[in-house]
Formats: sequence, C-alpha cells, structure tokens
Amino acid sequence: MLVFAKQLLFVVLVFLLAIGSVAAEKYTAGDDYEILPQAIRTANASKIEINEVFHYGCIHCYNFETVVSPWVETLGSDVDFQRTPAIWQSALEPYARAYFSANAMNVLDKTHTALFEAIHIKKQKIRTQQQLAIFFEERGVDPEKFNKTYNSFGVTSQVGQAKARMRGYRTQGTPEMIINGKYRVTTRMSKGFQGMLQVASFLIEKERRTAN
Repeated sequence: MLVFAKQLLFVVLVFLLAIGSVAAEKYTAGDDYEILPQAIRTANASKIEINEVFHYGCIHCYNFETVVSPWVETLGSDVDFQRTPAIWQSALEPYARAYFSANAMNVLDKTHTALFEAIHIKKQKIRTQQQLAIFFEERGVDPEKFNKTYNSFGVTSQVGQAKARMRGYRTQGTPEMIINGKYRVTTRMSKGFQGMLQVASFLIEKERRTAN
C-alpha cells in the first residue's frame, strides 16, 4: 500500500510539473518571439532591460506610445526600460540626435510625445537640425544649447551605439522590443501591440526565473 501511495504521488508530481511547464511556455521562440543569435550588452546588468526600438517618423511608433507608456508604469523595480532610436538611413539620424539631446538636457518629458504629435497630428515638417532647434525652442530650450548638445561628442557616441545595437538587434521594423538583450519581439510575430506587451511580460518572467 505504501509503495502504491509513493507511485501515485510520483505520478501526481510529474503531472503538476508538466502542467507548469506548459503554462510557463505559453509563448514559444520562433513563433511569438525571436532569440537573438548573440546576446547584446544591456545598460544595467543588474536589471532586466526592455528596449523599445522606434523612430519619430513612424506612425505605428506614435500609436504604440499610448499603449506602452501605461504598461511601463506597471513594471517592477527590477526592470529597466530603455529606448533606442532606429537609424536605418541618414534621414533618421536627426531624430535620433533629437532624442539623445533631449535626454541629455532632461527635457524628454516636454519633447518626446510632443515631437510625435507635431509630425503625425499637426503635420509639421520637422526633419533637419534647424527645424528641430525651432521645435525645442518652442518648448523652452535655448537654441544655442540645443545645437551644442545635438553636435556634442556624447550624442555622437550614442548615435554610433544605437546603430550598433540596431545591427545586433536585427531590427526590421518599428516599433520592436528587445528583452534583456536576448529576445526580439515584433508586432508581426506577436500579432499587434497588446500581443507585444504580453510576450514581453512573459519574457520578463522568464528572465526572473533564470536569475533565481
């Protein structure tokens, strides 16, 4: 009787582990997300990094902002949310420099959403350094300070790093999300914005389990 009880307990444990395994792998590599061939270094190795790849000229990125921003507020203290401006061609570099300049001057809260809205809602032509300087000036940033920051060594270095990350991330469109430098999540694979966030949340938990 004791042997039978032990065998039954073993079967139950195996069954529970199987259920847990299926639940844990709700999303699978190759179908819902891509495993990068080589892990990319993150900004803070002690945290799980979420890196959103975007560019200001992308209407989908603008629409994604209204979804991703509330989601970011729910992330735990062990998660580090970052953004990388996409730079596929020279025409996108001014937008990347604008983002890094705003970050360096601590005015992203004034410019990030506003620049999306200026381009996509107000249909303003903002593509060059001069046009961006005017946009920043309208939000209280001294043009001389903006131009100095825009062309600074620090911003130029960040642009170079962003280009390198783009290659490592294997980015093919925007918006995309890179989870802890290991996984690439796209709207195509995860079937929309909400799907991206669900897959990203799954991968965050996967990284937490790996760390423990």
